[in-house]
Amino acid sequence: QVQLVESGGGLVQAGGSLRLSCVASGSIYSSNVMGWYRQAPGKQRELVASVTWFGITNYADSVKGRFAISRDNAKNTVYLQMNRLKPEDTAVYYCNSLNGRVTYWGQGTQVTVSS
Repeated sequence: QVQLVESGGGLVQAGGSLRLSCVASGSIYSSNVMGWYRQAPGKQRELVASVTWFGITNYADSVKGRFAISRDNAKNTVYLQMNRLKPEDTAVYYCNSLNGRVTYWGQGTQVTVSS
């Protein structure tokens, strides 16, 4: 069983920055992949970025060059540094962990970017 707790969301003006954090508790495997998804009102949840235990990253095209995902395995924490935010980045951001064959989700944190 893995529990995920997110923090760091909020309201920011366009062009600003935010950093999201997600702390995982429980038994984390070395095959673990952690990521961030987001869901805007009326839209499907979409992958923003992911990172493997060994640091291999993957990004949605819409955030490449603006967002950076990283993880600290010693702290079981994954971060999402979001720069040059745009109003279209407004969404609830969810931390995700694929641990073995099981997927876990955090409760979500709201990110609102004003124009």
